[in-house]
Amino acid sequence: MLTRAVLLILCLAAPAQAEKLANKLFGAMATPSREDAMPIGSYARGCAAGLVELPETGPTWQAMRLSRNRNWGHPVTIQFLMDLSQTARDIGFGKGLYIGDISQPRGGPMTSGHASHQIGLDADIWMLPPRSLSLTREQREEISSIPVRSADQRSVTGNWTGVHHRLLKAAASDPRVDRIFVAAAVKIEMCRTATAQDRKWLQKIRPVAGHDTHFHVRLKCPKGARLCETQTPTVVELSKGGDGCDDTLMWWVTDYLNPPKSDGKKPKDEEAPRKKGPREFTMADLPKQCQAVLAAN
Repeated sequence: MLTRAVLLILCLAAPAQAEKLANKLFGAMATPSREDAMPIGSYARGCAAGLVELPETGPTWQAMRLSRNRNWGHPVTIQFLMDLSQTARDIGFGKGLYIGDISQPRGGPMTSGHASHQIGLDADIWMLPPRSLSLTREQREEISSIPVRSADQRSVTGNWTGVHHRLLKAAASDPRVDRIFVAAAVKIEMCRTATAQDRKWLQKIRPVAGHDTHFHVRLKCPKGARLCETQTPTVVELSKGGDGCDDTLMWWVTDYLNPPKSDGKKPKDEEAPRKKGPREFTMADLPKQCQAVLAAN
């Protein structure tokens, strides 16, 4: 693990060292900063101070893939996950929740996987209802979740149940939640039985590529988190005040899967500079406060 002194030199001293990839620096940190909790920047371009660890095992949850050391989150996130895991057990979703990646100890870009999960306000929750909450560390590396979306991406599988629907409803109905990402087929299935009363929470369920074995919860910037950037557009804007069960949803199982043939004309933005991906970020690409997060005790 890099020492704080070395990190401070890397981040603040010679310009050449300042170009170190941010994901390597944040990925090397095994512990959080001893600061007040603060998400810094945006979900896909930031870091986090004062994160806390989700205990590896609790009365209604287990954290999975512990070797990644990504079971760290803002205190609001950790409390939300504990609360939702109890709800999951109460509604019959096995014994609670298997919880996947949240964030690294100090947030920031990751060396693999997610583009987001950088400020301690994102969490992945497995679609597999837990049968046991006594899995060993080794078993948590070997066990896999279950797909609830078909291989052709157009429908849900037999693994999808009414209890999954109720769990997602409970999560989306929580005022701490900004939005939840699921496979498009899941959203389509939830829309199939939707009523007008479901509009407010259902608009938070957002279709996205992948996510066949888990759903991704994104929390709002907590009250007083002055350095946290709220995501835009809002779910209300995306759904135009509705529930998101419209043509924009069906795009995911039509044009997204089978893009219309090109007319041969060159897109105007084809010559635009390619945007950096999170794994290419240097510290200069992140909010300036992230340098202090790396250097803190």
